[in-house]
Amino acid sequence: MSASLKGSNSSNFQVSEFILMGLPGIHSWQHWLSLPLAILYLSAIGANILILVTICQDPALQQPMYSFLGILSVVDMGLATTIMPKILAIFWFDAKVISLPECFAQIYAIHCFVGMESGIFLCMAFDRYIAICHPLRYPSIVTKALILRATVLMVLRNSLFSLPVPVLAAQRNYCSRNEIEHCLCSNLGVTSLACDDRRPNSICQLVLAWLVMGSDLGLILLSYILILRSVLKLNSAEAASKALSTCSSHLILILFFYTVVVVISATHLAETKAPLVPVLLNVLHNIIPPSLNPMVYALRTKELRAGFQKVFCLSLEKKTKHQRPSP
Repeated sequence: MSASLKGSNSSNFQVSEFILMGLPGIHSWQHWLSLPLAILYLSAIGANILILVTICQDPALQQPMYSFLGILSVVDMGLATTIMPKILAIFWFDAKVISLPECFAQIYAIHCFVGMESGIFLCMAFDRYIAICHPLRYPSIVTKALILRATVLMVLRNSLFSLPVPVLAAQRNYCSRNEIEHCLCSNLGVTSLACDDRRPNSICQLVLAWLVMGSDLGLILLSYILILRSVLKLNSAEAASKALSTCSSHLILILFFYTVVVVISATHLAETKAPLVPVLLNVLHNIIPPSLNPMVYALRTKELRAGFQKVFCLSLEKKTKHQRPSP
């Protein structure tokens, strides 16, 4: 065991660092996955920065829906950056060692950002509900002040609700093993190494998942049931189609996000004999949404595509002016 141990009595031994072994079962060739993961990470950062720049520079996109999309881009970049640099360091430089404080900090950051992503999806669902079901009241309800309050509430909610997970993990006694069959510090992966009872950690994570993401998903489903009921009352098929098309991008992302969460939870609870599956799903769930979200919105939102063209044209004009020789 490469970790240093403290104390002279074996019952008091405490590891001072963990070793992230990477993807279980494929340690010998897992470095080949670094290229697609690095591409996903760079595309996530680049695409989300482009989204933010476009929303900030295009006056036509100064609407609540795009403000929430901009906040989602910031959360996505934070989530991807929480895990990807360490994963790439493991694959490229064999930098598997991580200290206990760093590991618990990563657990906290992952839970915090995933919870915030879920919360922003709820805010976007509320925005679509007001826009479709109460269009005349929309400007007076969904204001800049409301967006700011909702964002602050989501940050505070997830910052506080995520805190017990790493705190409880830090209370466990890690006295023997320190090799984690994962390439990131997941709560269940870390606490499985504890020598004492880890049931409080599992119960805490389950309760928080139901309180935060479960309530978010329930409210999102309720909002879309009300939207569907309102749309079905429209006499015009064209108007109904247009109303639903504004929700399509959001629905695609929600479907992917929560489906993977349910699959990861089910595979962990089932204690599958193929540990690679939940580990790989866990990694992909933290990197695919940040790269997928901007692509889905860019492909399915006409106003955003127009905004991209304006930004590119503006940057090309500035570049041309700089390159043009002075008379």
